[in-house]
Amino acid sequence: MITKAKIFSVVNQKGGVGKTTTAINLSTAIASSKSKVLLIDIDPQGNASTGVGVAYNQRQKTIYQALTGENSIAEVVMPTKIKGLDVITATVDLSALEVELASFSDKNLFLRNKIAEISNNYDYIFIDCPPSLGVLTINALTASDYVLIPMQCEFFSLEGLSHLLTTLELVKNNLNFDLKIAGIVLTMHDVRNKLTEAVEVDVRNYLEQKVFKNIVPRNVRLSEAPSHGEPALLYDPQCRGSIAYKMLAKELLSRNF
Repeated sequence: MITKAKIFSVVNQKGGVGKTTTAINLSTAIASSKSKVLLIDIDPQGNASTGVGVAYNQRQKTIYQALTGENSIAEVVMPTKIKGLDVITATVDLSALEVELASFSDKNLFLRNKIAEISNNYDYIFIDCPPSLGVLTINALTASDYVLIPMQCEFFSLEGLSHLLTTLELVKNNLNFDLKIAGIVLTMHDVRNKLTEAVEVDVRNYLEQKVFKNIVPRNVRLSEAPSHGEPALLYDPQCRGSIAYKMLAKELLSRNF
């Protein structure tokens, strides 16, 4: 029986919270469990593309070409060096799409319609969203079954989380009735910082089972890996960050989404 991929948007409107790091390493970890995984980069910065080893000059066919109809979405899929993981890359061209789509009445449905053409080819699809709640992110949320929210353990992240949850509710009520929160991923966790612990307690009390048990620590190897064009799981499989993402992937798979 052919089954449709489970689609996850990795979202946080606040930058620098480990969103792209989570998308890259979670995709890699799940691909290593013998699942077929697609990572879609819809951030014009293109950091997820870089992080799985696709240099900028290799991105002739990207998600921009698929969304504008210049190429089919199947034509813009690229293999990565990671077995079982494909990627659709992004470049700065994507930043123009917000304006280009503005006049279309179905501007929030473009990505969903494109993904539908290839979703049967994968077990999991992860969409790395830009650090904003604009048209690109709304397209991702409309196309997704679930939302993963990486959240840095600091006070301002709590304020941002409240805003994001309001947006998710609006998308659910108006564009995607089936959208669910897969969970909150606590990132950049520093056990030496008392504020980190306080934020973690607050989030767990507020969202309870929605917060993943496994947390991602501050780890220099996670930061170094993208400059080498590799997920941390390849760059240093035994570092604390890589182990955390392996455990997070195992927890996500155990939830039977």
